Amino acid sequence: MSAHPDVLCVGHASYDLIFSIDHHPQADEKTTANSFLGCGGGPAANAALAVARMGYSAAFAGYLGNDIYGQQHCRELIAEGVDTHLLQRGEAPTPLSAIMVKPDGARALVNYKSRHRCQPQAFPQGLSSIHPSVMLFDGHEPDLSAVLVERARQLRIPMVLDAGSLHVGTEQLYRQVDYLVCSEKFATQITADNGVEHSLDLLAESAPCVVITLGERGLVWRRGGESGCVPAFPVDAVDTTGAGDVFHGAFAAGVAGGYAWDDLLRLASAAGALCCTRLGARPAMPTRQEIDAFLASR
Repeated sequence: MSAHPDVLCVGHASYDLIFSIDHHPQADEKTTANSFLGCGGGPAANAALAVARMGYSAAFAGYLGNDIYGQQHCRELIAEGVDTHLLQRGEAPTPLSAIMVKPDGARALVNYKSRHRCQPQAFPQGLSSIHPSVMLFDGHEPDLSAVLVERARQLRIPMVLDAGSLHVGTEQLYRQVDYLVCSEKFATQITADNGVEHSLDLLAESAPCVVITLGERGLVWRRGGESGCVPAFPVDAVDTTGAGDVFHGAFAAGVAGGYAWDDLLRLASAAGALCCTRLGARPAMPTRQEIDAFLASR
C-alpha cells in the first residue's frame, strides 16, 4: 500500500464479457461468437491499469462484488501492481458488460450496473492518508468523489475528469476539475448540441483545460487562451473497447509525469490508438515501451 501513488483513479469497475461476432444480431436473432474473452473493465479501473502499464504507480478506489467476477477483477488489478486498499467489496453483484465486437471494431454493449455506492465513511483511515500526484474521476462514485475532490482541492492535487456521458456524477464534477477530458457525446449533451467548437467555448468557462475526444477524428482542446486540435493516429482497429479509458489513464499519467501539453496529448492519443489494435481493453493496453516506439515511428 502506498499513500502517495502517482494517480488515484476513482469510480467504476466492472467485468467485461467480450464476444467477437460477424454482425450485430437483429431482434429475435441468435448468433454464434467466433471468439470470447473475459476481463476486468470500467473507466476508472481501466485507467488505473493503463497508468500501471506505463510504469507509473496507480491506485483504484471503487467497488467490486464478492462474486467470481469481482474476485477475478481484483486479482487482475493486484497482478498489474495497482494499489487496491481503497477497493470496497460487498454482496451487491459486480457490474457486468456484455460486449459484441464486429470485425471492423464496431461494438454493441449491454451494461448491468449495481446500485451500490461507495460511502466515504467506509475508508476512515485511507482517505485521510492518501496523497496522490493526480486524481482521476469518472463520476460513477459521486459520494466518494465529493470527499476526494475536497481533499484534492485542499492539497492542490490536479484533478482529471473522464466525462464519457452526462449523468449525476459527471454533472457534479465537470466544473470542479482542472482537466475536463470528455467525449463528444458529453459535450453535445451538456451544451445542447451546438457543434464541437461551440461546446469547447462553453466548457472552457467551467474548466481551465478542456479536451473533447472525437474518436477517429482526433480531439480538440482549449487551455487558457490557447486552443487547437490533434488528429487521431491511423491504426487498423480491431476493438475500440476501453480506448477512451486508456486515453484518460495515459493523460493522467502524463500530468503526473510533468509532460508538456503537446506531448501529453500525443501520449494519450497514441495510447488510445494502440488499445484499438487488439481485442479487449485489458489485453490491448500498451506499455510505455510500446507507446514510445509507436510515437517514434510517426
